This record gives sequence, C-alpha cells and structure tokens, in this order.
Amino acid sequence: MRSRFFRPGLLLPVLLTLGASVAFASGEGGTAGFVPPVWTILPFVGILLSIALFPLFAPHFWEHHFGKISAVWMAVGLLLMYFSAAGEPGFLVAYGARIFSSYEEYISFIILLGSLFVISGGIYISGDVRCTPAINTAIIFIGTILASVIGTTGAAMLLIRPILRANKERRYQAHVVLFFIFLVCNIGGSLTPIGDPPLFLGFLQGIPFEWTFVLTPIWAFAVAIVLGVFYGMDVFLSRREDPAVYARHDNPAPVRIEGLFNFVLLLGVVGSVIMSGVLHFETVFTFGMYGELHIPNLLRDGIMIALALISLRTTPKPVRAANHFNFAPILEVAYLFVGIFTTMIPALMLLNARGGELGLDSPAKYFWLTGLLSSFLDNAPTYLTFLATAMGSLGLEHAIQMTAPGEPEHILMAISVGSVFMGANTYIGNGPNFMVKAIAEGQGIRMPSFFGYLMYSVIILFPVFVLVTFIFF
Repeated sequence: MRSRFFRPGLLLPVLLTLGASVAFASGEGGTAGFVPPVWTILPFVGILLSIALFPLFAPHFWEHHFGKISAVWMAVGLLLMYFSAAGEPGFLVAYGARIFSSYEEYISFIILLGSLFVISGGIYISGDVRCTPAINTAIIFIGTILASVIGTTGAAMLLIRPILRANKERRYQAHVVLFFIFLVCNIGGSLTPIGDPPLFLGFLQGIPFEWTFVLTPIWAFAVAIVLGVFYGMDVFLSRREDPAVYARHDNPAPVRIEGLFNFVLLLGVVGSVIMSGVLHFETVFTFGMYGELHIPNLLRDGIMIALALISLRTTPKPVRAANHFNFAPILEVAYLFVGIFTTMIPALMLLNARGGELGLDSPAKYFWLTGLLSSFLDNAPTYLTFLATAMGSLGLEHAIQMTAPGEPEHILMAISVGSVFMGANTYIGNGPNFMVKAIAEGQGIRMPSFFGYLMYSVIILFPVFVLVTFIFF
C-alpha cells in the first residue's frame, strides 16, 4: 500500500507549494477584471475525463498512478494560466487571488474530510444485523437525518462501514452504496448550514441559521421518493439472493458500539465549524491583494487536526483493525481533489465573469444551472456565484434580503437545493461521494464507473428533480 501512494505523495505537495509560492510572490494581485480564455479550462476537462475513462480502460494503470495523473493536470493547468496572462495583466494579477482562495478552501476541505474520516474510523458498530430491505432503508434514513446534524461527511463516515458489514455476504451490494451517496452524502444535508458547505457559506454571508428549515418540504419530498425507490429495488434484488445469506442471520448478535469517546470528538468537529461562523476577530493575516487568513478559520482547522490526532492516540488499535481502517481512501481524495481545485480555477473565474449573461430569470433556471454546475465544480463557490448573481439582478445589497418572502426567497431556495441535491449527480459532486466509493471498493465491492454512476443518477434522480421543479419552483 505504501508504494501505491509514495511517489505522488511527494510530487503533489511540491506542485502545491510551487503554485502557492507563485501566488504569494508579490504583494499585489487579484483578478483585476481579468477573464481567462476558454482554452484554460481544458486541464479541468482533462482531469474529469481521466477520472471517468482511466478506471474503465486502464484500471490497473489508474490504480497505481492516479496521483501522478492528477499532478500532471495540475501542472498543465498552472502553465496554461501562466501563458494566458503573459504580458498584461500578468499571472500574479490575473490569478493570484483565485489561487490563494482555491488552495485555502482545499486545505480546509481536506482537514474537514480527514478529521471526520479518522474519528469515525475509531467507532466500531458490531453485531450481526440482518440485512433486510427494511434494515437497509432504516440505516440510510437515519444517515439522511444525521447529515443535517453532523454534516454529510460526518454521517457518511459514521455509517458507511456498518451498512457495508450488514450486507457483506450479499451478492448485490453496489446499489446500497449508490443510494447511500444520493441521500446521506448529499440530499440529507440540506436542512442546516452544518449539512453542506454551500449552506454554511450562506450562513457566513448573513443568511440566518434557521432559514434552511424552510427547505424541509422539498427535503422530505425528495427523500421519500428516493428512499421508496431504494426500498423497492432492494426488495427486488434481495429475492435474487441465495436464501442461505439470510439464514445465517436468523439469530443476530446484539449491536454493540466501541470507541464511544469518538462521538465526543465528532461533536467537537461540528462545534469547531459552528465556532468559525460565529466568532469574529479584527486581526487577520493578510497576503497583499491575494487574500486573508482569518483567525476563526485557523482555529477551526487546528481544532479539527487536534481532534483527529486525539482519536488516533486514544482509540484502541483492535477497533480500527475491525473497521479495516487505513488512509488509502482519504489519500485518494486528497490527490485527486488538489488537481480538481487547481484546474477548476479558470472555470470558476469564467462563471463569475459571465454568470450574469446566462439569462437566469426564474427559480427553476437557478435550480438547474446551479445544480448542474455543482455536479462538476466545487458547489460552495458555485453557490456563492449564483447568490451574487441573484442579488445583483434583484438590486439587493445584503444576503439576508434574499430571505424576504416572494421571488428573492424562492430563488435562494432554488440555489440552495440545487447546489446540495445535485452534488449527488457525480462522484466528484461532493467530497463524501468519492470517499464512500473508495471505502466500498476497498472492501471488495465493484462500484459503477464514473459514467455508470452518472447514468444511475440521471435515471433515478433527474425525475425527482423534475418533480421538485414543477412542484416547488
């Protein structure tokens, strides 16, 4: 396992450092109205196609070299950005601020995912649970609710291993993971700002914490349909299983939970996220015109790292061994997403510059465009871009004004639901998606390819999104 990650593990931090050093090399910089040419998004398209096609046509090569492939696209992306701004306005002025913010978001993103991954890996839920459709549906529903309480990542990392163990002897398991991603990793996190990063950014912009409760009818409608489809599919597939699979669960052992202290650490992670949104310090660390590092965010990230280290130190090794815990899934996410966060910089700049030209004149259009772009771009900056676009079109100055009854609130609802719900459309739509996929594959489950997953999401989720559009938007 060590050899699989060692070389890209050296290469990617070097490239990340080079990119950051370019961004910090001057005391001045920013986007300065610069709009990158369309061809600068080619590396972003390239890394998406690599994620989609290499596992299909060269799986063994991809398994051993995906980190290097991500590093190559990252390097090409930085080079194209450099050449696109050669002369005037210059690379530093054109891209410095965006590179700074993108890497800042990436580091916080990985710290959050990593801390939740490590802490949840110290919680072992044992017991011989009978893997009936009702039990599977109940576990996914519990996770869907927890997603708004401890975040989609926290809920996913807490429950993915127990549900995989409950179904480990079944022949048909991939569909359980797919619906787990749909609901626990995405749709479930739409009721509070803790649930998903876009809603948390909205909270930081001034949208009240409790405002997201107005999304409850949409959440309940979508969850009921998707969960109902899952139950029907699981009933159908369970009837095709060998009856001996269920016979072995006739006398299930009682459920026991080990590593209970890690629940306290999970709450600490949630608390640190809330803290970063409510604490305000005038002191910041500034980097010229590129950006600022705020003390609450640094405290949040430091607390999460400390909590993860405490979990590693205090959790008995047999508990992690029982969970088949290793760092491969989080490393895979880290290597791929540093490439994604780098190469999507020009795409986000183009969206920010041209978003007002997209003809968005109804909540339905905001819902679909925000959602479809969130399926491939980071949904947090996509949310902020369309929030700013909507405020500009309505002549509003403050985000809280978007909560006013009528058209502003309907548009805000559409942007919020689109960015959260449609993160389920692809493996890269939300961080937990890829983590869950990696954990499932690590336990021997054959998951659909990138396009295979996209096909399932189109068939299962798009009809739900169409109904949501007609009923709510």
